[in-house]
Amino acid sequence: MNFEEESMKKETLEVQSEAIFRMGEFLRSRGFVEILPVIISPLTDPLNHSVYDARIPYGGGYYSLTKSMIFHKQLALREYPKIFIFSPNVRLEREDKKDSRRHLIEFVQLDLEIKDATREDILDLVEDLIIYTMKKLEEKFGDFIKATNPKFHIPKKPFERIKFLEAKEKYGNDFEMILSRERNDPFFLIDIPIEEREFYDRLSDDGKTLIDMDLIYPYGFGEGMSGGEREYEYERIIKRMKFKNMNLQDWDWYLKEVKKGLPRSAGCGIGIERFTRFILGLENIKDARLFAKLPGEIAL
Repeated sequence: MNFEEESMKKETLEVQSEAIFRMGEFLRSRGFVEILPVIISPLTDPLNHSVYDARIPYGGGYYSLTKSMIFHKQLALREYPKIFIFSPNVRLEREDKKDSRRHLIEFVQLDLEIKDATREDILDLVEDLIIYTMKKLEEKFGDFIKATNPKFHIPKKPFERIKFLEAKEKYGNDFEMILSRERNDPFFLIDIPIEEREFYDRLSDDGKTLIDMDLIYPYGFGEGMSGGEREYEYERIIKRMKFKNMNLQDWDWYLKEVKKGLPRSAGCGIGIERFTRFILGLENIKDARLFAKLPGEIAL
């Protein structure tokens, strides 16, 4: 790494550090409490795509490395109505994602959840969070950001909402990236089909789509956040698990907690490295992390 590359990496990390600080500052100003991340658990997010299993044998059983804190966020709302976590996630993606420039097998999400919230509450909050953080970054690092990313500008509310199925019908299977390349501002994909997501995203009244959303960055940077309203009623969760052909015995621990009662909630997870990449216009997400680990590689 030459001097110029070292300087770029140093300032990138400073921008990222400031973004993390400002995100936490914003959420605390809105009444959120930060909780500590969960790194290992008997079960974690099943995800809706295949990854290598990451489990640790211990005490006659297994711990899984956290793919996301979705279930722990729901349970944490029993203690406090607004929570957030800068949560390390490990997803051992398949080698075919190595060249995507968007995937790491170890990354950090800003996970947040609100008791009794709706999807619209989260959409509004995320817009304010993104705008606030970008303004603060521009104030402190404006010259550097605009030198690396001449397209940088602060978006305005409300962000565009685009329905998943309408976009797919118009543009085909690659609609997300087509829309991302066409847009100059972040936008939300909403009403994602039930087959595309996990069992915990709340099903809408049409029985086909979910009350959820993805935040899509412009200029081809793609998805940077996922979230929505959560299933919290026992019978609905069982029905959704059966739809996904899940083994209910494997989820006994979770279903016992559901029977005790889960708060109704909505929330999301925002990828810190993807946000950094978008802000600075980085060619590859590996440049948004000091010790980056790409799919299919072993790295420090």
